[in-house]
Amino acid sequence: MPSNPASPTTVERRTTGSGGEYAVLTVAHGELNLFDRAMFDSLIADVAALSENPPRAVLLRAEGKVVSGGVDVHLFDGLTAQQGQELWERLFASIVHPLEALPCPVVYSAHALTLTAAFEIALACDIVLASPRAKFGLVETVVGLTPSMGGPQRLAERAGSGRARELVMTGDLYDAQTLHAWGVVNAVHDDVDAAAYSLTERLADGPTRAHTATKRIVEAWRSGGIAHADAITSGVSGALFETDDLRGAVRSFLDVGPGKATYTGR
Repeated sequence: MPSNPASPTTVERRTTGSGGEYAVLTVAHGELNLFDRAMFDSLIADVAALSENPPRAVLLRAEGKVVSGGVDVHLFDGLTAQQGQELWERLFASIVHPLEALPCPVVYSAHALTLTAAFEIALACDIVLASPRAKFGLVETVVGLTPSMGGPQRLAERAGSGRARELVMTGDLYDAQTLHAWGVVNAVHDDVDAAAYSLTERLADGPTRAHTATKRIVEAWRSGGIAHADAITSGVSGALFETDDLRGAVRSFLDVGPGKATYTGR
């Protein structure tokens, strides 16, 4: 069931036809879905709940004409340097890093304008889907700020450092097709909500422990390069041989051929 409908965000846990549990985190907070203190607090609580009891896949999406018009600038008014640092540290520690650490695939669906914090959160997800109508921007330059929830560095990872600097320094809006060409958006769909639900359900029915291992290997590469990823791969992958999913899938492959296995996430 969804959480409190009056909240800026809600989480609904669903089950696929094959029994895979997934969660849908939806933003619905006024006309512009602005990230004010209430929005951040609600999102922090939802991410904490997902971390405490992870499903087998997560979908992040929004209701309304826009995904988000960005951050409510009132949040920044009068902050000292120390308070600004503490704000970003809190958002990294309670939203960005926990999202990336969830032991399951995380999908982001962008159906329209996606600015600042919403875009940075998208970049913390595993797969980003967008509508052809979606536009993206890190426009913090309008208030003399740089994106500080991990956007520049995650853009650089996906699109290269030159593209990241261009997008951030110009403060321009970029359409979904451009960001797809750059490798920032994974796919563009006319009905992005339907595509996102379909993909999330497919991932929720998959080998969850293997997906988590993939995330750990990629994260090792992100933090320490190929040598570090190589160093942890044997242990991370080796552990999969004791999972029910791998054992069952190997037996299924040998008995009836590929593509017939079912997974429980164990």
